[in-house]
Amino acid sequence: MKEEFEKLAAAGKIEGRQIEPLVRLTTSGFCEHRSWGFGRIKTVDTVFARFTIDFAGKPDHAMNLSFAAETLKPIPKDHILARKSVDLEGLQKIAALNHLDLIRIVLNSYDGKATVAQIQQALVPEVIRDDWKKWWETVRAEMKKDGHFIVPTKKSEPIVYTEQETSLQDRLLADFQAAKGLKARLAAATEVVKNAADLQDKAAVAREIIAALNADIPAYLRAQTAVALEAIFVREDVAAMAGLTPAADEITATQLWNQEGVKFGAVMEATPAAKHRRTLESFKDAQPDRWIETLLTAFNMVPARLCKEFASILAHNNQLPELKETLARLISQHAAGSELLLWLGKERSDDYADILGPEVFRAMLTAIEHDQFNEKRSNRLRDFMLSDQELIADLTGTADIEVVKDLTRALQFSPAFEDMDKRSLLARIVKRHPSVQSLITGEPANKQEGVLYVSWESLERRRAEYAELVQKKIPANSKEIAVARSYGDLRENHEYKSAKEMQKILMRRKGELEAQLARAQGTDFSNVQTDVVNIGTLVRVTDLNTNALEAFTVLGAWDFDVTRNIISYLTPVGQALLNRKVGDATEVEVDGVRHRYRIEKIEAYVPPAAPASSSEAAA
Repeated sequence: MKEEFEKLAAAGKIEGRQIEPLVRLTTSGFCEHRSWGFGRIKTVDTVFARFTIDFAGKPDHAMNLSFAAETLKPIPKDHILARKSVDLEGLQKIAALNHLDLIRIVLNSYDGKATVAQIQQALVPEVIRDDWKKWWETVRAEMKKDGHFIVPTKKSEPIVYTEQETSLQDRLLADFQAAKGLKARLAAATEVVKNAADLQDKAAVAREIIAALNADIPAYLRAQTAVALEAIFVREDVAAMAGLTPAADEITATQLWNQEGVKFGAVMEATPAAKHRRTLESFKDAQPDRWIETLLTAFNMVPARLCKEFASILAHNNQLPELKETLARLISQHAAGSELLLWLGKERSDDYADILGPEVFRAMLTAIEHDQFNEKRSNRLRDFMLSDQELIADLTGTADIEVVKDLTRALQFSPAFEDMDKRSLLARIVKRHPSVQSLITGEPANKQEGVLYVSWESLERRRAEYAELVQKKIPANSKEIAVARSYGDLRENHEYKSAKEMQKILMRRKGELEAQLARAQGTDFSNVQTDVVNIGTLVRVTDLNTNALEAFTVLGAWDFDVTRNIISYLTPVGQALLNRKVGDATEVEVDGVRHRYRIEKIEAYVPPAAPASSSEAAA
């Protein structure tokens, strides 16, 4: 073909520098385009100076030779892409019977090295049609034993094929020696332990690794205590692998935990999840007299994944009653953090059935609202509450309906959820407790039930109380908490605990006032109908038990004055009198005593006259 291309160059149809690239393309018969990917050259037309190429999605594509020389990269015939196009069945047989031969083909296609992602892309789904993960685990183990493959611990680093064979032991030791920093050395040492069965001299390998770790551990004891502890664990595993006994001067986990200044919570959070249980066991062994108290104290300060580990080891050591007592106290005081509640919500096991109830739901709402104002804001509990379709039903399933209504109101007024999310949660409550729908839908038939009729004076008093709470008392309490926190150790900080308790009281009252004000409808009781007892009427009655005459003024939900016989229409007496006519008799129980009243007269309530001003008095 070279002569043909030379003729085309002489005729001016291609350039002379394009002859060699075109020869390489026609010799290999395969190519790669930057946008269209792999292609197979079907024909070469020297008359019209063009290739016909099959690209994926572009079969029989005609391409000018000059353009092809500039844009196509020749692919060798032994390249994995070329072999897939001409002998896919043969590659599938190699994949089933000779794993490493297939890996060599792939690596040689990419200059002797390729990442796991590149290998997977080259083989899946055409060559490896079934479970890639399972196939790759088998191949990875074979490569580690074979002396020609260098398999890195990180997936992002390439696997390398070398002609020179190196034993697994030499490669693992070389990786350990080349590792920079204690964390990297621990990863390399862990690989040694995993491949212990294939080592030629376990004792020699173990002694070298142990000596290096013992030299590193002291430097990490204070600055990176969790890393030092992990190194102690790996050192113990390496020694056990070779059957070696610990040296007398080695730093132990017990010594680490008992050194001054070690913070339990910080060590646990810095420890990899796979080492949590072992770390807890080592702490328990190091401090047998205080490990239970430490875990229970830290329970509300650690992430949900650690709550799970703490609960597991406490339960395993017969401390479940103490744990449940701590949980119940934190929940009832609304002091449980969002991570603890996230773990408890996900757990929902029979062990905690007596704790999991409406108070947990209420505590979750409180924690989510607190999270909104934290510097390190977290949405994990809120997102979990939205995603778990059965959570609300599980927590409120056996609750009293009045409790459920109260929770519904709390959710309605919660600022922690967007409107659509809030509607979704409310719909789940209605699904489990249909009777609360009136609180949500506002249907006319049920709307009346939720209204509180109040005098304008009592409404203004409630509004003033709410304003003072939000504008003065809560901000002042927040400052008290910040000041108290600065005093240090929160476990013995009485000022902090007192301020936090006051915060709960203030926030609870804030919620109550918001719920009440949302339902309140002010009135001056004017133009009241007196054909029956209504809100805003003066009712004169005879006590049929004593024949004594009495008078009651039935006013708003928040009106009460014993000296003037003013009662709220929501009181038992008020409810017994409402809608009764003159001559009707009614019964009501007050303080355990049943009274029978006959209504004698109904009059409109007349508010007392406002006191005269000084100018009016003078006139």
